[in-house]
Amino acid sequence: MKILIVGSRGMLGTDLMSVFGPHYDTAGIDLPELDIRQSEQCRARVNELRPEVIINASAYTRVDECETQQEEAFLVNGHGAGNLAKAASSVGALLVHYSTDYVFDGRKKDAYIEEDTPNPQSVYGKSKLLGETLIREHCPNHLILRTSWLFGSNGPNFIRTIVDAARKGKPLRVVNDQKGSPTCSGDLAGHTRMVVASGCRGTYHITNSGSCTWYELASNALVWAGARGISVAPVSTEEYPLPAPRPANSVLANARLQADGLPPMRAWQAAAQEYVERYLKPIS
Repeated sequence: MKILIVGSRGMLGTDLMSVFGPHYDTAGIDLPELDIRQSEQCRARVNELRPEVIINASAYTRVDECETQQEEAFLVNGHGAGNLAKAASSVGALLVHYSTDYVFDGRKKDAYIEEDTPNPQSVYGKSKLLGETLIREHCPNHLILRTSWLFGSNGPNFIRTIVDAARKGKPLRVVNDQKGSPTCSGDLAGHTRMVVASGCRGTYHITNSGSCTWYELASNALVWAGARGISVAPVSTEEYPLPAPRPANSVLANARLQADGLPPMRAWQAAAQEYVERYLKPIS
């Protein structure tokens, strides 16, 4: 099977290359070789490479920046995904695409299942939902994987930011009223391979198991990093305003994985602890 990974040099893309590379005829592509905002460029490169599976790991993920860079957010996360969908359809390829928990408004008390109605509140969430819509419209042979709170070895993420801030002695204030499921990019890459090999189609939620608040994630990360005497102050969203609204509850139930009899990903605590201990310098 011939695989094309778009966004291959990003955090998730790097892990996808490592996971798929040893088992399939895998090619990676990223900027400047391919700009998914350009429809004809997408079609030309896909027609040239003729993959059987296209995995789109490219995205504009700076959530707060999206509020002021709306055009760019919709070009990349929305129309860029649509361009890849058209190109994939033109060669009969499966398009695998990553979406986000931020397509939901966070008002549901329980975890969100795949059939729940999206209602994004941020530009980022709205742009990602547009991407989902265009993929469903232009490429029936698709697999949309919604995930959340991603962290990994090859890129900036919340855990690294918190540990670095603590190492520099900065005061730490972290919101304790937003709940989600931290997800390891390496684990997500591995499960992507599994669902592709299993013939899954449609929309799936895929995250590490369990959930926590940002405050709980930060507190645990500092313990795993060996921090002593460094405290984190829990605050409300109201006390820590950011440009982009965040859902209070964005926990994703991996309901379709369970229904298909496929194994869940490991607990977020195990994944995050391994990441901290393996990739981050201990705080002395």
